[in-house]
Amino acid sequence: MAIMTFVPWIGAIGRLFVCVLLATTAAGASASAGEPIKVAVYPFELEDFSAAGGVVATDERDAKYLAEATQEAKQWLADSGKYTVVDTAGAEDEAAKSHTMHSCSGCVGPITKKLGADQAAIGTVTRISRTEYTMLIQFFDADSGEPVARYFTGLRMGADYSWPRGARWLMKNRILAKDGG
Repeated sequence: MAIMTFVPWIGAIGRLFVCVLLATTAAGASASAGEPIKVAVYPFELEDFSAAGGVVATDERDAKYLAEATQEAKQWLADSGKYTVVDTAGAEDEAAKSHTMHSCSGCVGPITKKLGADQAAIGTVTRISRTEYTMLIQFFDADSGEPVARYFTGLRMGADYSWPRGARWLMKNRILAKDGG
């Protein structure tokens, strides 16, 4: 009976180890050498699942707040000293131009590699309704194209003007937290 109560703890410890390993991987090998990680921060993207649906940042307000959220992320990463932000303006691939990097099925690694970055950061705002949003910021390895870290927050009872605040909160409290990436 004692073994049966111990077994779930083994799984929990294993999951904790994997989380720590992912966080360490997100920091990358160059961070362990003391060099900042070169990260391409792509413009934040919008998924719209609201009743109006189908809108992909065509609204002026949406575009404005997505740009502000992107700028917050870039500024926090650059100011951290852990990252060097790589300009993504030169990305000529369709997914980068059409702001669909979050759903491009394997294009993130090659596009990021072409820009000379070690990692990609892709922020996605999901509109559930006009007052309910979520934000996901994912980091991808440029060599493998695989995700190395994911950070999520809900923006309930907010509005599009809360998107930069959500990016700032994730940077401060999750991504760049004292023991974080």
